[in-house]
Amino acid sequence: MKKPLKLPIFKNEDEERKFWDKVNLADYFEPSDFKRVSFPNLKPSSKTISLRLPEALLDTIKIEANKRDIPYQSYIKMKLSEAFGFPRQQT
Repeated sequence: MKKPLKLPIFKNEDEERKFWDKVNLADYFEPSDFKRVSFPNLKPSSKTISLRLPEALLDTIKIEANKRDIPYQSYIKMKLSEAFGFPRQQT
């Protein structure tokens, strides 16, 4: 570690943003100071969308989801994740 970084108390996010814009972390830390961390319980953020589907398709989706005993919205997310190669998410 080169020198300690003293953080002020910020009044708001704009003030904090301005502070971090001026700070060069290389002045305070060496690469050897950093440690790898993991956040196993961090959930990915999601966004609500509106999607229009033909009724027959939605009925089929609901039937398939019911066979698997999962909510149809979770079934849709699961199938989209599989189609695009995303890791499987908890429902």
